[in-house]
Amino acid sequence: MITVFDEAQRRHAPSEFVVSGRLQPIPERPERIDMLLDGVRRVGGPVVAPPDILGETLAFVHDRRYIAFLDTLWERWKRIPDASETPSANVFALGRPGLPPAGYPDSVVGQCGFHLGDGSCPITADTWASARASAGTAAHAAALILGGERLVYALCRPPGHHAAADIAAGFCYLNNAAIAAELLTRAGKRAAILDIDVHHGNGTEAIFYDRADVLTVSIHAHPRRFYPFFWGYEEERGSGAGEGFNLNLPLERGTTIMPYRKALSKALERLADFAPDVLVLAAGLDIAVDDPFKGFAIETAEFAEIGKMIAEVAKPILVIQEGGYASPHLGANLASLLQGLHA
Repeated sequence: MITVFDEAQRRHAPSEFVVSGRLQPIPERPERIDMLLDGVRRVGGPVVAPPDILGETLAFVHDRRYIAFLDTLWERWKRIPDASETPSANVFALGRPGLPPAGYPDSVVGQCGFHLGDGSCPITADTWASARASAGTAAHAAALILGGERLVYALCRPPGHHAAADIAAGFCYLNNAAIAAELLTRAGKRAAILDIDVHHGNGTEAIFYDRADVLTVSIHAHPRRFYPFFWGYEEERGSGAGEGFNLNLPLERGTTIMPYRKALSKALERLADFAPDVLVLAAGLDIAVDDPFKGFAIETAEFAEIGKMIAEVAKPILVIQEGGYASPHLGANLASLLQGLHA
């Protein structure tokens, strides 16, 4: 197994995010990296750094004006007299899909309301560099899969599955799994994404929702009472050409391995029907019983069982790190999953 990681991912280090209307300490911290690297060391294998990702590659998935927004946001925000320390929105583009072309503002404040989807995507001076490094990690991992590797782990941080084509949300700025899947698809591979994060991958769903060439499957805590609230329901099956190519399997909070195994079996059945050449696994370790978000109750040894089940697809697997936050067993949980995938 090869691990891809870029040290520039450490630079994004916000201290707070908005929860229930209040600023609270953010769990998506650089310290996660060392915990995850501990898991990598337990498994073994080389760790390689990716090359810089090109803006053209980002534009395969993301809107060009969104890329320009992230690239210039910090500098433009700092020119506003008496602005807050960090960029934030005070007006939002409600009903934005129906906006006419002239409805995009020149104001950076207005653009924040257009592109920042919630209070959990804080921006620092180094966010853009870290997000690009994270996306570059995913892109290089995809290149390794195309080069013949069977199992590659992309240590991506910040995560990506809540980022849509032109929206940042949920600690996510660029959609790493979507970028990897798109690169594989453009190279002629049939790609599927299986998202096992405790939160629904709404950004990934949105990017591929009207497409039949990439299957998206997500197992997550039911959004009736869990972030992202507005997406992740069973009824969301895709639209147009993509109808039937999106599968959501929401489960109740506190889910343990037995019901989780049943949902995963359903996911794997759909994957078998789709018959991908490559599986992109959006690996959220926040399904763990001791994760701060307290969504599911998966034990460390059970991650290996999950990995073994997924490995039965018998296809190359590109593992993209999503959630999974500071806890006593974070590194061990990653090692357990990877060892199961490698078995």
